[in-house]
Amino acid sequence: MKNIIILGAGAMGSAFSVPCITNNNNVKIFGTHLEDDFIKKIIKNNNYHPSLDINIPKKVKFYKYSYLNREILNEQDLIVIAVNSKGIEWVVNELTKHLHDSKLPHLLLLTKGLSIHNNRYEVLVEKMKRLLIKKNFKKIDLTAVAGPCLAGGLANKVHSSVIFANNNIKIANYLKKNIETDFYHISTSTDIIGVEVCAAIKNIYSMIIGASKEISNTSLDKKIKEKNYFNTSAALIKQSLNEMEIIVRHLKGSKKTVYGLAGLGDLYVSSIGGRNSLMGSYIGSGLTYSEAKKNKMKNITVEGAELAFEIGRNIKKDFNKKTMPLMMSMLDVLMNDKKLKVNWDNFE
Repeated sequence: MKNIIILGAGAMGSAFSVPCITNNNNVKIFGTHLEDDFIKKIIKNNNYHPSLDINIPKKVKFYKYSYLNREILNEQDLIVIAVNSKGIEWVVNELTKHLHDSKLPHLLLLTKGLSIHNNRYEVLVEKMKRLLIKKNFKKIDLTAVAGPCLAGGLANKVHSSVIFANNNIKIANYLKKNIETDFYHISTSTDIIGVEVCAAIKNIYSMIIGASKEISNTSLDKKIKEKNYFNTSAALIKQSLNEMEIIVRHLKGSKKTVYGLAGLGDLYVSSIGGRNSLMGSYIGSGLTYSEAKKNKMKNITVEGAELAFEIGRNIKKDFNKKTMPLMMSMLDVLMNDKKLKVNWDNFE
């Protein structure tokens, strides 16, 4: 039995507690400083999580972030980071506040993202390591998690497969042993770059795949398109994978990862549902991004769009419309607020 803390009480962090507790670990979930009221409601309602519409097992204990302290953190074998990408700095500050280098346990990163630092691409594992080193930590062990795993399915114990990536495969396998269940299946890899890049950029490609129904044939009746857009969707998926491979190889990741759980698997799940796919359907219908955001998804974070704003300039500098027609089309839509136009002629 291991002691596990999950930082972040959102849908994925809370759902991740289910396999952890099923594998007979002690699990505590701490909300961020923005989740006090949310945590209070969960505790009051018998661990009912409104985003998941399910009661998290009673053995999982929820706490406000103010209860996080040195003693609690020192007792942990694993700290799971389940905040959004903008919350990484908050996590580093909390760890710095309560721990010193010799007491830093294994860290597992559920958060997905890709950023730019000093004009170069930086996956979140690299970013978090950089921030921890800046705080004088040296013994840093970080494992990234990716794959086609939606929080609702995981919370309900549907069969789900993911990949744990760590430069030290022994640590990835150690974590697998302590978290894997008969419904939560874990593969391991040393390709952190490939896994994290796929996990991030698939959000951009899932947007354009989400538009496939609308752009399949704009002159068709809606009911006919509903039954006949799959050819278009398949073509977009194939081209998305081609372009994901180009980016991953450019950043020194493995081509194999693109066609595994972190790439193809996660792209499939994201493109058939979720916020990115929904935004894509609105863009495919003829709306600009700003129109869709303002009128359809005003208070909803669209990860693919946020990522495009973060890395778009570098992508435009490093690649071109001939080799990456889908990515360049989406960057025009998102960064220049243009209507979607797919350059089919440049598909491989």
